[in-house]
Amino acid sequence: MLRQRWLKFALLAAAAHAAVSFAARADTLEGSLADAYRTNPTLNAQRASVRATDENVPQALAGYRPRVAVTASGGQQSLSTTSKLTASELGSFFLLLVVAGNETTRTAISHGMLELTRRPDQRKLWADDFEQVSPTAVEEIVRWATPVIHFRRTATRDTIVGGQEIKAGEKVVMFYNSANRDERAFDDPYRFDLTRTPNEHVGFGAGGPHFCLGANLARREIKLMFEELLRRLPDIEITGEPDMLQSNFIHGIKRMPCAWHTVAS
Repeated sequence: MLRQRWLKFALLAAAAHAAVSFAARADTLEGSLADAYRTNPTLNAQRASVRATDENVPQALAGYRPRVAVTASGGQQSLSTTSKLTASELGSFFLLLVVAGNETTRTAISHGMLELTRRPDQRKLWADDFEQVSPTAVEEIVRWATPVIHFRRTATRDTIVGGQEIKAGEKVVMFYNSANRDERAFDDPYRFDLTRTPNEHVGFGAGGPHFCLGANLARREIKLMFEELLRRLPDIEITGEPDMLQSNFIHGIKRMPCAWHTVAS
């Protein structure tokens, strides 16, 4: 029962995201969303539900007051009530959580399925001993897919990275796919190896406060999706080249054809 619920959650998340098709002609995100809501009755109904919930957020959080904040030195300081999230900020925060966990996980699953088709030896290895191989297989799929292409950070102090001097306040762009193909960190990094160990990839971000909040959920979803795919559709395969998302931020697959001939209960 738990497995079915997790699979249902993953499938619904992927389906909900796939249902939204942003118009390429839209000049702004607002225009894209307006087109999506106008042409998708289901999505429009979901928006109405979210709005109804949003109206209740101030009442639900009426008693919420942050108590203390931990400073960089490890001490604590009191926070005023002005640091409380507004309803709009809270809504944006949860929207970020939903999109971040949806787009990235389904992208990793798609890239994983594509590579398993291209590498039948790796597919057989996983299918023959699913539970044993799963921990390393999931990490390798995330490394290989690297769903997020880059993030930008601001240097908090003067430092040197890879021989490059960086001053405090300067902006630094981190390209995760480059890090996940670094020959200094990975043996044969362009080889898809489901048993790769160690595998210190940065597909969930590096260490520290910016590490992916949903990393363990993503690992669970990826494992369960492939467990069900390999069990229920044991001969599923990708039959053509994927249609890639045109984005400089998400290494996504919009669609790709697949086929199967066997369906297990």
